[in-house]
Amino acid sequence: MTGQPIPVIIDCDTGVDDALALLFAVRHPGIDLRAVTCVAGNTDVDGVVRNTLTVLEQAGAGDIPVARGAARPLLEPVRTAQHVHGLDGMGDLGLPAPTRVALEMDAVTLLRREILASPRPVTLIPTAPLTNIALLLRTHPEVVRNIERIVFMGGAVATGNATPVAEFNVWHDPEAAAVLLTAGVPITMYGLDVFQQVLVPAADVQRLRASAEPSLRMAGELLAHRDPATSGDPTPMGGLGDAGAVCAVVDPGGLTTELLPVEVSLAPGPTRGQTVVDRRPRPGESEIHEGEREVTLVDVGLAVDVERYVKLWLSAVEGV
Repeated sequence: MTGQPIPVIIDCDTGVDDALALLFAVRHPGIDLRAVTCVAGNTDVDGVVRNTLTVLEQAGAGDIPVARGAARPLLEPVRTAQHVHGLDGMGDLGLPAPTRVALEMDAVTLLRREILASPRPVTLIPTAPLTNIALLLRTHPEVVRNIERIVFMGGAVATGNATPVAEFNVWHDPEAAAVLLTAGVPITMYGLDVFQQVLVPAADVQRLRASAEPSLRMAGELLAHRDPATSGDPTPMGGLGDAGAVCAVVDPGGLTTELLPVEVSLAPGPTRGQTVVDRRPRPGESEIHEGEREVTLVDVGLAVDVERYVKLWLSAVEGV
């Protein structure tokens, strides 16, 4: 890796795979992790703050500021994913309570402070519902001048997970995701289409679980909790999930993207929260009869080099 580290802020709802993302961001020399902000999603926001502080402590991170953000979406009630991430949001691994504490300031204030203070434009990596980011963009639009890019984990071109067509982070706060698309900066969508592909082989998961280093053992247990199989295999594979979005910032060449029109379905009903990605080669009857509508162009992740990102993540977290 050449050049200066990339200044990064992660907005997360830690979360098993958010934890894997944070561990990578702390350990990779190409990332300058300037702050972490927390939002309700995988678990309640206070649990997210606790989990985030725990991961940073286990990872041996420096004095990285952490702030509590939105406790609920802009319009919807909180709808957590504890059935996926465990009651504590971290796989119910019984990790020790953190000794670190969050800042007194709120997440939006911290986001503004760190973005504007950065000597180089910041890359924002939201791996959670986009409530904090929407509030930031609407409250402090001046931050846009010092944002290089937003790489968000969310959305899907094909199949959703929260609904048949909607991915959880966007479905949890569709209005916030729609605001994100008005940011006026380059946006990369690391959606379910690539998110679900990046799996750490079982042998690597087992090696991490057997490590003498607590942070690597934690990583192994979190990966084992992310096993996509339901067979009860004693040597499970583990999904990197959100961590892949951070890998895409460090090594964008491992992600195949296409600049495509994207909008969020906000209407009530079965399509609410869907990221509608227009892959048509030419306008259709709707545009011919009703005229073109202005839709944001987004770099949409369509394919990923799985082995490349798995090696990248492992080498960073294991320090090899």
